[in-house]
Amino acid sequence: MDESNIDLHGSSYDRELHGDSEGRIQFSSSAEQQLLQSISNYAPLPKILNEICIALDCQISNVVSLISLPENEPGELATIAQSATRFGLYTLCSEEVVAENNEPLGSLEIYCSIRRNPSAGERQLIERAKCLAAIAIKRHKDAGQRDNCGRSGERPVSGRLLEWPVARN
Repeated sequence: MDESNIDLHGSSYDRELHGDSEGRIQFSSSAEQQLLQSISNYAPLPKILNEICIALDCQISNVVSLISLPENEPGELATIAQSATRFGLYTLCSEEVVAENNEPLGSLEIYCSIRRNPSAGERQLIERAKCLAAIAIKRHKDAGQRDNCGRSGERPVSGRLLEWPVARN
């Protein structure tokens, strides 16, 4: 089987879907390792969330995804959804990103060029993306709280995260 790698913003992600020992589809191990390394190194949260979206967009054809935080303006997601509709895109997925204790951490929106539901394999990729996003958001929130208490040099996350990731072919 021929594997094709695409360079996206300096990162290489396998376009091919990989299965684990139980046959479940998951992010390629190299993409996931890069994301987990970025998370553990406290890379900027917008960069991590953008890379999660890029990996997801590469593995699910003809989609664009974004991850937003609850701190973003409440009407912003509605505005983005309206813009997507104007450009002929349909919502493939709109789900909450939550912590292990069900604390809302953000949301994942995926838009597609045709009206359809995610396949079982795509659903697993979406769940994995939500899990990675939850880890990244929670880690950065915790780092920000430590910073506010003076116990860590990490800076709290600030700024807008609502940007469309662009995959270069």
